[in-house]
Amino acid sequence: MKKIIATIMVFVCIIVVGILLIHMNKKETDVTKTKTKVGFILNGKIDDHSWGESHYNGMQISARELNLEVVYKEEVPEDNRCIETIEELIGYGCKIIICDSFGYGEWELECADKHPEVYFFHATGVEERDNLSTYFGRIYQMRYLSGIVAGLQTETNEIGYVASFPIAEVNRGINAFTLGVREVNPDATVYVKWSNSWTGEEENASATKQLIESHNIDVLAMHSDAMAPLEIAAKNGIWTIGYNIDNSKRFPDTFLTAPVWNWEKFYEPRILECLQGKFQGIHYWEGVETGIVSLSDFTDNVKSGIKEKVEEERLRLESGTFDVFYGPVKDNEGNIRIKAGQSMTDDSMLNDFFWYVEGVKIDETQ
Repeated sequence: MKKIIATIMVFVCIIVVGILLIHMNKKETDVTKTKTKVGFILNGKIDDHSWGESHYNGMQISARELNLEVVYKEEVPEDNRCIETIEELIGYGCKIIICDSFGYGEWELECADKHPEVYFFHATGVEERDNLSTYFGRIYQMRYLSGIVAGLQTETNEIGYVASFPIAEVNRGINAFTLGVREVNPDATVYVKWSNSWTGEEENASATKQLIESHNIDVLAMHSDAMAPLEIAAKNGIWTIGYNIDNSKRFPDTFLTAPVWNWEKFYEPRILECLQGKFQGIHYWEGVETGIVSLSDFTDNVKSGIKEKVEEERLRLESGTFDVFYGPVKDNEGNIRIKAGQSMTDDSMLNDFFWYVEGVKIDETQ
């Protein structure tokens, strides 16, 4: 009889716990019953096959899950004219405003101060408010892995890298990529050419052509949002490592892989916190362990054996026992920048990268 009673009690406890869990989940989903308007400001377009499209894809997934109406404003100038766009979105009823580029920072901060009732997010930003969060992902981790691909794929040991601007974010990526290259191929050199534009096709085309004309490049990587580097490399039979999204179907004969964004991994939990009144005005910098950054699937163009090496390094990154900028690390002038047994702090990685690791050569040709 005691066994029967005990069994019944266990069964009752299971039912009660189940009911409580259902109730807790219901509370969480109650906030999504009413449609919430979100304003999204882009410096490019939602179908650019690059940075803008990566955010659009992530937001569309989040919108379905959280019952959001997302209003996209494309190609918004990165100057004080963006204030008018932000005000228009707030006037329409948007309770959350997201800006996808560093250049909006000054004016987004101004609007956040003016509208404390609205939540703001600033991609790649550096300054927060009680109602404004900045965010980015540790894409440098994926650049390191893609550098391993380039280092093992190259036959000429001359690798090209089209980069937008010499800012800390871009320099961090160049250095991480080159550390990956040199980890597996210490004889390789990474030649960097500045395009001085994120989205300008002509500027990025010019930088790509100059790299190809000046060096014996057989692998090209990039940190810009234009398609020109991939297009020109494809015409010249040069292997490519893309950025932002998987463009392998557009360039099937030359594409290898790409560091890519899975923005729903950030937008969904952060916007849910807004709906629940749990917003935090902090800086988010999330890595491989959250899924926000990853490498796109390798194409058949990638040499055999490379995938296994990259997976080995990815697991090390995911474990948290290793990160890219662990010493000893020399700069390209022979100076020790990170001593053995030491690593760069997040603050240094975010703000102090105005030097280049051994193996980087900045192309100054005109």
